[in-house]
Amino acid sequence: MTPKNPLVLALHATSHGFGYVLFEGPFAPHDWGAVTARNNKSTTCLGKLEKLLDRFTPECLILEEFGHGLSQRRQRLTLLYRSMASVAASRSIDVYVYTKAQIQACFVTVGARTRHEIADAIARQFEIFRHKLPKARKPWESEKRGMALFSAIALILTHYRLGASQLFDDLLHDAPG
Repeated sequence: MTPKNPLVLALHATSHGFGYVLFEGPFAPHDWGAVTARNNKSTTCLGKLEKLLDRFTPECLILEEFGHGLSQRRQRLTLLYRSMASVAASRSIDVYVYTKAQIQACFVTVGARTRHEIADAIARQFEIFRHKLPKARKPWESEKRGMALFSAIALILTHYRLGASQLFDDLLHDAPG
């Protein structure tokens, strides 16, 4: 199925791979899924990203803030995000980055503050994703793998709401080193 509008790709990396979603408008999911990487995780994730870019040729890539500021991502994920941004930029795909605070601000009007509350709000808005919503985790449990998809959707919705204001090139000027 050929999209009518330019595609926007968002992904959320985890220690196991990444969840992704493509939208062709604020209310039009086009494709979604999860990538699991067992060995050579960064290399596998970059290879899967390149396949997604080849298959869908999105207009832009949306990522959560990494590498500086309040981000506490482990070094491997930070390097992976930087590599993903470089791969997209090398294909003339704009890369936008949003902070957790920006994402949370976009969902506060519906009473959602935590990742799970945001995921629940998304599931209520998009019936197609309702069955994919993981149960809320207990404080001693690690985050459910299915949450990566909802984190990617939250990124895309933030992108549409904020009007694509955080171009990655702008953030490079603020990065240390």
